[in-house]
Amino acid sequence: MHFIPDNLDDYVVNNSQSEPELLQELNRETWQKVLAPRMLSGHFQGRVLSILSKLIQPKNILEIGTYTGYSALCLVEGIQTDGTLHTIDTNEELYDLQRKYFDKSEYGNQIVQHIGNAIDVIPKLDFVFDLVFIDADKKNYPNYLNIIIPKLKKGSVILSDNVLWSGKVLETISEDDKETKAIVNYNKLLNEHPKLETVLLPIRDGLTISRVK
Repeated sequence: MHFIPDNLDDYVVNNSQSEPELLQELNRETWQKVLAPRMLSGHFQGRVLSILSKLIQPKNILEIGTYTGYSALCLVEGIQTDGTLHTIDTNEELYDLQRKYFDKSEYGNQIVQHIGNAIDVIPKLDFVFDLVFIDADKKNYPNYLNIIIPKLKKGSVILSDNVLWSGKVLETISEDDKETKAIVNYNKLLNEHPKLETVLLPIRDGLTISRVK
C-alpha cells in the first residue's frame, strides 16, 4: 500500500539502502512459492526495520508474525552479539523455509522460532524485550499489547505494522469488519496508553513506533 505517488515512492526507495542479497533471494522465493506474498515486509520497510533495530541495539527481540522470515532477518541486523530474537507464527508449514534463510544468515543461532498462538506462547517467554514487532492477525493486536507490556522496560520499543489498514481506518466501518475495528481500537490504545509515547508513520501500510516511558 502506497500513500504517495508511485514516482515519488520510487525515488524514496532508490535513495534508501539497497536490499541485501539474501533478502532479495527470500523475496523472490516468497513470491514464487508462498500464498499471499504481499504480506512480506519488502525492501523499503525492511530497511526501515533494520535501521530502527540498529539504533535501538536490542538484546532481546520479540516478533509476532513470522511469515517467511523476512522481517525477522531485518530486525536481527541490529541485535547485540549475545542477543536473541524470538519469532512466533501459527503456520508450521513455513517453518522450514524460515529456518533455511535464518541459517543462511550470520544470525541463525540467535533466532528462535515458535509455532503456536502468540497469546499462549508469549507468557511462557521469560525475557524482558527491548524491541517488539507486531505483524500478525489484526483482531488480536489489542490483546498482544496487553500481554507484552509487562515484558518491557523503560525505553523498550514496540513497532506495529498495518496500522493504516489500506486507509480503511478513515472509512465507515461495517459491523462485521472486526479487523478494521481492532486496528482503530489499537491505534487509540497506543496513543492514549499511560506507559507509552507513540508516533504513527505513513510508511507503506502504516508503521507505529511506541516507546515505553
